[in-house]
Amino acid sequence: MVESTYKVIMKQITLTILMLAVSFGLFAQREVRKAVREGNKSYNEQLYNAAEASYKDALTKNVSSKEAIYNLANTYYKQGNIDEALKTYQQYLAAENTDPVKMSTAWHNVGNSFLRKKDLKQSMESYKKALRLNPNDEETRYNLATVQKMIQDQDNKDKDKDKDKDKNKDQNKDQNKDQNKDQNKDQDKDKDQKQDQKKDDQKQDQQNQMSQENIQQLLQAIEQDEKETQERVQQLKAAERKKQNENNRKQGKDW
Repeated sequence: MVESTYKVIMKQITLTILMLAVSFGLFAQREVRKAVREGNKSYNEQLYNAAEASYKDALTKNVSSKEAIYNLANTYYKQGNIDEALKTYQQYLAAENTDPVKMSTAWHNVGNSFLRKKDLKQSMESYKKALRLNPNDEETRYNLATVQKMIQDQDNKDKDKDKDKDKNKDQNKDQNKDQNKDQNKDQDKDKDQKQDQKKDDQKQDQQNQMSQENIQQLLQAIEQDEKETQERVQQLKAAERKKQNENNRKQGKDW
């Protein structure tokens, strides 16, 4: 009798502990979702410091929340804290290894981050990884093609620079050979060389400016795409709220 009563009591205690554990887990999940929603609201309102605080709050409640990690990375990017953004995107990619579309989006953002750092080769490799995971992403394909063109232009510029160095070496050799020639001819030659050097410098400055302008244009296009995406999200949310309000009014009339 005593043994039977003991078993019943232990079973009740075990059941109570399990129920408390489940309740605590559900409560923690709700708190995480609440913090993430607050972060999303601040992010959409471009209040990035507040968004950062909310996402970090969510991570104190659940350090493995992939949504909080990813959104925190996006927030760092928006704040211009690119090194932290890259580190947090990598943290997200280490956690998310099942959804290729989400992984592709993260790699796309990694590519954007390297572009902000003007690291074109790392940016290119990141876009390639994004496309391997989601070959239908035309935005990533466009960014990849643009960065590849920038790299090609940079390589061509470097080749031209090497040619100019070789040309200058040859000119110096010719000067040494012809140093006994007429002084006036040497002066004219120096003038021509200076003009050629000036043209080469101007050409290099123009190429540098074009490369910087290309990067800036691509970053502006990325910012515009993100802005339009946020506007579409807000429109969808407004439509959903309107629909919900209409449903609530209909339910009120039926009562």
